[in-house]
Amino acid sequence: MNLIKKSDLLPEKELILNEINIQDGSGKFLIDGGFQEEKQIIIHYYKPKNLKSESPTVIVLPGAGRNGDEYRDAWIEKAEKYNVLVLSPEYSERYYPEFWSYNLAGMITDVEINDERTAMTDFKISKNPNKWIYNDFDRIFNLTKEKLNLKTDTYDLFGHSAGGQILHRLAIFKSDNKANRILSSNSGWYTVPTDRENFPTGLKDSYLLEKEIDFSKNLVLFLGEKDDANETRGDLRHSPEVDKQGLHRLERGTYFYNESKKIASELNSEFNWKLEIIPNIGHDYREISKAAANYLYELKK
Repeated sequence: MNLIKKSDLLPEKELILNEINIQDGSGKFLIDGGFQEEKQIIIHYYKPKNLKSESPTVIVLPGAGRNGDEYRDAWIEKAEKYNVLVLSPEYSERYYPEFWSYNLAGMITDVEINDERTAMTDFKISKNPNKWIYNDFDRIFNLTKEKLNLKTDTYDLFGHSAGGQILHRLAIFKSDNKANRILSSNSGWYTVPTDRENFPTGLKDSYLLEKEIDFSKNLVLFLGEKDDANETRGDLRHSPEVDKQGLHRLERGTYFYNESKKIASELNSEFNWKLEIIPNIGHDYREISKAAANYLYELKK
């Protein structure tokens, strides 16, 4: 049964900034943007009725629709089954406009795009990590842990489509985080950890070199088997740079994994990234969310 709290029906303006009141069932609260206090983030949550202090927490990042409420809802059944606290941030376009504020986690600024809005023609790389949204996830977890007196020191991350883009970049550019397992699902395109490609499809001209990448993080490329050339849901970016990764999401995710594994091998680096291809699922956040919950919690991996 989906439990809907009255608080979940309130518009953003009626939420009190940084007042975190988490009840059983569904709800939401509003926090500031951390180092970007002029911005705000809505956190949609689901708290199972039998949540324990040692229960796991998962932060769920939505796709380009920024619909944290619907992504939260996709996890409710499994949250009750596995007794998992679900937190789904909503980065509204009011504060985080255009895809580079979200998919690219705010890593680029002063962006110019072509008339067809299909490609970036110019941009600057923001080398101030305080301006990136990667910092928010530990903070969201810490705030919730303190409010609910949780005993766990880590949390899991799941992101689909644009959310998956954020998470594979998190593993590359901010590996020093409290996340235990990071499931990056069905991303449209990738930042491959190579010095041979320009950012954002590679590392060249970013502040990081491939030899500095920590491949030991538990990143899982969690891909739908049917998110292939026959999939019509979602927007898929095409350019010479991204098409080098493949012509559909399954192909691009597999390319990213194989290239990353090869780079790690050349560097003699520990490599803990994994590739999981989920049968009979395409670009469907509801079905891939259920599969992710089973993957993370059914076997207590």
